[in-house]
Amino acid sequence: MVRLPLTDAEIQLGQRLGSLLRHARGERSMLEIALDARVSPETLRKIETGRIATPAFPTIAAIAEVLGLSLDRVWAEINHPERGAEPTTSGQNSRRLAS
Repeated sequence: MVRLPLTDAEIQLGQRLGSLLRHARGERSMLEIALDARVSPETLRKIETGRIATPAFPTIAAIAEVLGLSLDRVWAEINHPERGAEPTTSGQNSRRLAS
């Protein structure tokens, strides 16, 4: 199976996703998040750096859950680049996006 090259829009989306996850991770280690999400640290590193621009949905769902991010919020944040990639925070958990 031949994989088609990514479009510029897909690459930018992947970069915004990576930035969002990196900011949401905050001071927590990449290893801790990866192990809790049951993904390899290398996969998380590639997603955070935008090298995997179109990660599998279950992978993003697992990482988002560990970071306390709702998938609705992740979708909204990465599809509105004018908002920037840093998530907004809410009261109890500074890593959790406001609902």
